[in-house]
Amino acid sequence: MGLHYERLGTGPPLVLVHGLGGSAAVWRPVVEVLSSKREVIVPDLPGFGGSDPLPAETPATAANLGAPLADLCADLGFSAPDLVGNSLGAWVCLELAKRGAAGSVTGISPAGLWRKPLGPRRFESHRVGRRLRPLLAGALRTRLGRRALLRTTVADPARVPPQAARELVTGYLDAPGYAAANEAMRADPFEHEGLVEVPVTIAWGEADRIVGRPSRTRMPPGTRYLTVPGWGHTPTWDDPEGVARLILEPGG
Repeated sequence: MGLHYERLGTGPPLVLVHGLGGSAAVWRPVVEVLSSKREVIVPDLPGFGGSDPLPAETPATAANLGAPLADLCADLGFSAPDLVGNSLGAWVCLELAKRGAAGSVTGISPAGLWRKPLGPRRFESHRVGRRLRPLLAGALRTRLGRRALLRTTVADPARVPPQAARELVTGYLDAPGYAAANEAMRADPFEHEGLVEVPVTIAWGEADRIVGRPSRTRMPPGTRYLTVPGWGHTPTWDDPEGVARLILEPGG
């Protein structure tokens, strides 16, 4: 299957993995800084952005979404690069660590670290959003509209430029892999089973309106955990300097 990705910079390899409904675009506020010090690979997960979906018979679990990414890294000559993920992307990174395909994992507002399965949503905003798609272009041209549509994604929607806001919302609505990945994500929590043996850092934004504070019992032993004031669920626009610092100096 075809996996779309961007490759920038030189240095030790660093892979950035977006969350559910996202694409490589969520990392743009930090890519320039990161690629000045590292070789950065920014993929679109299967079924999102420019990447082909998984085969219809393959469940869109975090482990299965990560398998083509592991293959990509192997093809590029990276046996165990440092991985950074946001939301479902962080869960994907943890699954890659379980299979020995990560040198370290930094997870920002990770999915999967809940105590029990979430089950189906009571209100499926994605389906409703697709029906209202013709109206959203106009809403995204206004500051008030961007605030309404992005308030669960970032802490301060005013920091997201109009073009980036449109790309975020339309990418979320148009992703062919969304429904299957959402269903699989909500069906089970992450199980580490003592299989993660690389350094793990988990950062949770205190202004996150999507994922609640993660359960410590779901974190691999030895995980470094921190909460960050002012960060929303996807904080690359809220605090690009802070996100880059977390990634480049994970022990700092």
